[in-house]
Amino acid sequence: MKVTVLQENLAHGLGIVSRAVSPRSTLPVLANVLIASDEGRMRLSATNLELGITAWIPAKIAEEGSTTVPARTFSDLVNTLPGDQVELNLDTETQTLHVKSGASNNDVKGIDAQEFPPLAVPDMEGALQFNVADFKEMVQQVVFAASTDEARPVLMGVLVTVTGDEIVMASADGFRLSVRKAKLSEPVAEPINAIIPARALSELARIAGDGNDMISMVVPKERGQVIFRVKDAELVSQLIDGTFPDYEQIIPRSYKSRTLVSTATLLKACKQAEIFAREGTNVVRLDIKTAEGEMEPSEVEISAQSEETGSNETIVEATVDGIGLLIAFNVKFLREVLEIIKSPNVAIETSAPNAPGVIRPVGDEDFTHVIMPMHLG
Repeated sequence: MKVTVLQENLAHGLGIVSRAVSPRSTLPVLANVLIASDEGRMRLSATNLELGITAWIPAKIAEEGSTTVPARTFSDLVNTLPGDQVELNLDTETQTLHVKSGASNNDVKGIDAQEFPPLAVPDMEGALQFNVADFKEMVQQVVFAASTDEARPVLMGVLVTVTGDEIVMASADGFRLSVRKAKLSEPVAEPINAIIPARALSELARIAGDGNDMISMVVPKERGQVIFRVKDAELVSQLIDGTFPDYEQIIPRSYKSRTLVSTATLLKACKQAEIFAREGTNVVRLDIKTAEGEMEPSEVEISAQSEETGSNETIVEATVDGIGLLIAFNVKFLREVLEIIKSPNVAIETSAPNAPGVIRPVGDEDFTHVIMPMHLG
């Protein structure tokens, strides 16, 4: 293999694939990145057997070939190379890759590409198409609520269901639930129901870039995989096997109090409360107060306290429809949902101190978030 490639393109490609490298594996080749010539371009691939990422970069191919090199060593080296152009020359007998750039000459010991796990060659016919910006926003609004507890693997995923011209993403960790809906440009021929690891969706959002590019998604039958393709990259992930909880049962059908507040003001109050709450039980109390007189505004008193560090209290103007109520939430959960809401105002729907609260962006019917209350104590 003899290839010439721009240093910035090589560094960019390695940055895309390196997150799929397995840091701890009994197979040494999984700590490597595959480098191969591929129809006039250079292909970089990495996998940990659950997640695989491939990137294609422009290159001048003088001689076809492939090898695998230690991902960390190669990435660190490429990031420090001086010249614009990098020449890669493989000695197939020793599997040593000579890397030359400017006055810098390096030999990187590799492992034969034959030992690298074969990556799926997807049939992208009939793939679902999403606008990158819309898809990234959907992902952002659900992945944060997925569980990180390996004891419940199903909750470490995002349930993606596609029926007709609607896609729904849902995630839950036992204490909160995030549901985001969107319309597709055209209906699907067959419905899709898959639990995709939240980490895979986060990685996809990271490598998808910005702008108006499209993401293609396909779930091949009987393979237990999902494949995403963006401009010059591809991500393959194993699906999570299991049954996702019936989340529709968790969303309250009614409320006794609906409180409208400024998203930015409430977020700021939660950040202040978290400074004190994080030292203790992470509890923030929301005292929703209805207006006493016709001309008086309603308000929400947001407070937190810690025996070690002190206490905090912020009063936020609100519009309250219904009864006054005192309810407590995990302040981190409240902050995280407010951070991903784009609308200027947010509605908090509550019924009782021990019943779940529902958070909705005002003017956006497509996003619903449910948070379990905490014990007031």
